[in-house]
Amino acid sequence: MEKSDIVYSCYHEVSRKGENFVPQHVLAFQISGQFVLSDGQERYIAKEGDFSLIRKNQLVKFTKCPPENGSFESLNIYLNQEVLQTMAKEYHFSSNHSETSKPMVSIEVNAVLQNYITSLQTILENPKLLTKDFIDLKIKELLFILIEIQPELKNILFDFSEPFKIDLESFMIQNYKYNVNLERFAYLTGRSLATFKRDFEKIFHSSPHKWILQKRLDEAYFLMKEKQQSPSEIYVDLGFEDLSHFSYAFKKQFGFSPKNILDNQDVLL
Repeated sequence: MEKSDIVYSCYHEVSRKGENFVPQHVLAFQISGQFVLSDGQERYIAKEGDFSLIRKNQLVKFTKCPPENGSFESLNIYLNQEVLQTMAKEYHFSSNHSETSKPMVSIEVNAVLQNYITSLQTILENPKLLTKDFIDLKIKELLFILIEIQPELKNILFDFSEPFKIDLESFMIQNYKYNVNLERFAYLTGRSLATFKRDFEKIFHSSPHKWILQKRLDEAYFLMKEKQQSPSEIYVDLGFEDLSHFSYAFKKQFGFSPKNILDNQDVLL
């Protein structure tokens, strides 16, 4: 069961690590530095002082960028669906319609929200207060504030519908670079795993694992051969766990290591 949580993050160097799949809504306040999120089509930037809602059920890549001679600091509130459902029932909150919006939604920071954030930062300095009941209470308080500021957020926060069945071919062509398992891909396309695999093979005439790996490696070859990018620059963005895994898979596929492309631009397939 996913839990509600309040997390303070601090990074002194650029960090590109993190889940590519967002399983639950996240409310984020940027204390310092910049948070850059990409959904493969657009980039969204949260700067110091910005407050945002990162929507659940999204495939995204993100980078945490500290300021010069400083640190990246953020306050993240993870929203458990059970808490949201309980609140919807108690206070008759509901979604009027499914909101197809950007993966990161900006929220206006007024005086009330700023005071709430300040109180939360103070509470985090006293770990004894961070019990489940207390956290759930603080999250409810925040949700009331947000609904008052931007009532349309109810259409996102209290939409409990599951992803509906979408076009598999266009989805996979757009999202094959994300490092998530097949169960996630199946869920996001509105399918069971068995149906996902069956539909996939009908469309691509290949198994999902084989097709995804081939697409990633072909893109890697192009980026290194034509764009002169190094393996260390691209392996994360192409969905590989680590550099050694990428190098092994590349050599197995093409018969030579990625280093050969950079050392010899005359290497051809």
